[in-house]
Amino acid sequence: MKFSKTYDGDAPLRINKWLAQEGVCSRREAEALIAEGFVRIDGARVDDPGRKIMPGQTLDISQTATRAQISVVLNKPVGYVSAQPESHQIPAARLVTMANAIGPVAHVPTRDTSLAPLGRLDQDSRGLLLLSEDGVLTKAVIGPDSKLDKDYLVRVSGAINDRKLALLRHGLSLDGRHLKPANVSVVEPQVLRFVLMEGRKRQIRRMCEAVDVQVTDLFRTRIGPLSLGDLPEGKWRALTVDERNAMIRASKD
Repeated sequence: MKFSKTYDGDAPLRINKWLAQEGVCSRREAEALIAEGFVRIDGARVDDPGRKIMPGQTLDISQTATRAQISVVLNKPVGYVSAQPESHQIPAARLVTMANAIGPVAHVPTRDTSLAPLGRLDQDSRGLLLLSEDGVLTKAVIGPDSKLDKDYLVRVSGAINDRKLALLRHGLSLDGRHLKPANVSVVEPQVLRFVLMEGRKRQIRRMCEAVDVQVTDLFRTRIGPLSLGDLPEGKWRALTVDERNAMIRASKD
């Protein structure tokens, strides 16, 4: 991936910060590119990781500088964990093999690839799981300032009434902290749709327990502008460049 752009800001800005804002790489990755000699400003090599780019200057990253950062969209089945597994658990990343790939795949993760889950999806839950080694995308999806919402279909047992729905929407606390308002609606009898702006540990299950409702199935269908679509369970596909860019843009809206 080759990058070249003229900086049109009004004031000098650190190179690593600008590249992160542009969605090219994380700040740490930008510093690594500078250290390896891949970054130039107006044709001159940049060696100082703290260097600022001035208005009107053009920054180039050579084509050989950037290794493709793998990001995958996985339809996680029940029984796999998204986070660091304990001894008896199976990480969802093990499903990311060539045999399970759907559609064109330019880069398949290897043993050295470190795919981090961008958002929790516990062992008893299923659906859309985004795994990535892209620092900029990670910040866009799970950073503290992210504006991306998440969509879930939740099958429950127990009575559902207006009072419980009102509490689920705005009125609950977990671990001594108030939850952000949630969009909760009834899709069909015993099936609720949750749209959340946060992702606390086992949040939906704990919210339901607080109103005497039990979750029997939890299925994530969307993260921001990214939808699971018709991706089969247990299969994965590569996140496209357009999807990545759309998620980064939406995270700031």
